Amino acid sequence: MKVPVEITYRDVEKTDYLDELINKKVAKLERYCNYMSSCRVVVEKIHDRPKSGSPYRVRLDITVPPGHELAASENPQEGVQYESLKAVIRDVFEAARRQLVELVQRQRDEVKTHTAEEVDSYSVPQI
Repeated sequence: MKVPVEITYRDVEKTDYLDELINKKVAKLERYCNYMSSCRVVVEKIHDRPKSGSPYRVRLDITVPPGHELAASENPQEGVQYESLKAVIRDVFEAARRQLVELVQRQRDEVKTHTAEEVDSYSVPQI
């Protein structure tokens, strides 16, 4: 793992399992972008007994040179009863992965651009 990971726990017991899980997820992100300069993860328990949704919130902040900052967070949702912390971590890292892949594609100019001719051919005919 190249990027140093800063993990902050708020009202959640820090365990080796959570540290290892988060570090593995960050290592998977590095497959898509191996030049991240920082990665900060905040895991917090926002409710002891929520009426609905997960009691956990996870936020992920990634900095990618030359000055891009990506943020992904997973908050409790209505209708999802007591989603596990592992599932919340999985979801936030998946959201970050999608953002990271999109950024890397833009940086490498792999995003498809339309020429003026293509745009004109798709225009709406005049009535």
